Amino acid sequence: MKTILKFKVALLFTLLVASFGYTQNGNKIDWTTDLEIYKSQLESRHIDLYHSINKQTFDKELSRIKVLSDSASDFEVVLELMKLTRRIGDGHTAVSLRHLDTHTFPFEVKFIENEWRVVKISHEHKNLLKASLVAIDGVPIDEVAAKVSEVAQFVENKHSQVVRTGSYLTISELLQALQITKNTNSAEFTFIDLDNKKITVTLEALDKVAAEKTANFVALSISVPEITKPNSPMFDYLWYAPIKSTKAVYIQFNSYPTFEDMQVFGEELVGYITENEIKQVVIDMRNNGGGDLYVGVVLAYALNLADTIDWKQGVYVMTDAVTFSAATSNSALFKQLLNAKIVGQPTGSNPTGYQDMDQFELPNSKLVITYSKRRFELSETVTQGIQPDEFLNYNWKNFSQGNDNMLQWVIKDIKH
Repeated sequence: MKTILKFKVALLFTLLVASFGYTQNGNKIDWTTDLEIYKSQLESRHIDLYHSINKQTFDKELSRIKVLSDSASDFEVVLELMKLTRRIGDGHTAVSLRHLDTHTFPFEVKFIENEWRVVKISHEHKNLLKASLVAIDGVPIDEVAAKVSEVAQFVENKHSQVVRTGSYLTISELLQALQITKNTNSAEFTFIDLDNKKITVTLEALDKVAAEKTANFVALSISVPEITKPNSPMFDYLWYAPIKSTKAVYIQFNSYPTFEDMQVFGEELVGYITENEIKQVVIDMRNNGGGDLYVGVVLAYALNLADTIDWKQGVYVMTDAVTFSAATSNSALFKQLLNAKIVGQPTGSNPTGYQDMDQFELPNSKLVITYSKRRFELSETVTQGIQPDEFLNYNWKNFSQGNDNMLQWVIKDIKH
């Protein structure tokens, strides 16, 4: 009986450790092999690995991590590798955590008007939607954000750094490795609600399956009354609709279809523009994480066939800090090819810089390492994102009420 009991306890312990991903107090991974592969693969595959960090510094840091791996927990090693990879200095070269069994706390934040606003949260804590996050386990949020920003991946400039910081500061393993939280998968979060009342709650982190179930959450979304999404668009992430009381069409371009599908979409769009004598076009590239920039060029080619458009001042491209990678490249190309006015926030990646992401996996840790294969020069100077012709930011009062103040500005400009 005692033997059976011991076996059950041992099994339970094993399952608990597995559920937390990497062990926190025992190093089970052959990091020496992984770190050697990390270096050799990046050197052979990256177009210009040492464009921001010199080889001597890179080798010294990698040697330090190898020594550290003998005594540190696995996730602490991951953390150090994330720091080193950030120093490579481009948004497509990163340590991806997608294959790790990480856990996230059940909410999302967005940095608006200098505060971390809750824009999505589990139903259980829906009273905290629209609240501001001010501390985690007693650590002020500014201190938390500063620590997380040093290791957040896929950072290209100061704008994407803020966005990525927000997405990483809910990862429980990361917060514990940074010594922000005390426990593995629970922490105390302090918020300020809309009545300026301080609320502190203990939240449990979710595994990836639970975190991806949209039915478990409530979220803020923004729109304008002048635009109605069609009932059955070809794609949920790429569609067009008229802007009421104007001769304008709105195109929401949140992600990329295939080359062939974009051709079909473009033909249908141009047919609609021609038939309805559309004068203005609004291409919304906000929240577009990227894809194949040449697919975006197909859209530009199709639009160029529409003679009814006011090609002097009738094309708008909307961007924000979540306009990444190919979406940034296409926004820059739309400005050149379609004589578009860029409206909104600077983009989260740069029009001139290292692009075209590929990846490999480290055999023991299962970390996915991404890297840049190409360098694109779509502007004469290196800038912190595409600089809009008209700078706009999200207004929290409007955002919290579901109103898209940026898009409202564009529509007002069209009407005038």
